[in-house]
Amino acid sequence: MARSAFYSGSFDPITNGHLDVIVGAAAFCDKLTIGVGANPNKAALFSVEERLSLIFDAARPALAGTNCALDVVGFSGLAIAAARAAGATLIVRGLRDSTDFDFEMQMAGMNGAMAPEIHTIFLPASSPVRPITATLVRQIAEMGGDVAAFAPANVVAALKAKFQSIK
Repeated sequence: MARSAFYSGSFDPITNGHLDVIVGAAAFCDKLTIGVGANPNKAALFSVEERLSLIFDAARPALAGTNCALDVVGFSGLAIAAARAAGATLIVRGLRDSTDFDFEMQMAGMNGAMAPEIHTIFLPASSPVRPITATLVRQIAEMGGDVAAFAPANVVAALKAKFQSIK
């Protein structure tokens, strides 16, 4: 039986921390769907379409050599509904620290109540990527800092281009 997993977030932008979770998730599933949430209450730096492209271009080579197929989709509304629509049997969540754990446990409980057939698995971030957040990557890039150690090369280039076009 094929296992299908769903990993959701805003991914604004995708970081090396996200890629760490994606590679870890590939060990548990045959197909990984990455869901990019469109939240009208949040002002995103990159459009959903830009994020889908950045994620696909970064995640595809990261999954090379695995037996895990990749799909990248946008969604609005509940992540659990998007996971169900994608045919997922697993939801993948990354954990950096105890703050993430507390929040993610609440979400896993609520998702389990709404969709008991879909289980949540938690993947701890590897030490080198544990402090990375998309917010910090955006802030460093906006101030002209080098984010090459924190994000895939395609994202680094996109951030430079985005901030040059804004100035």
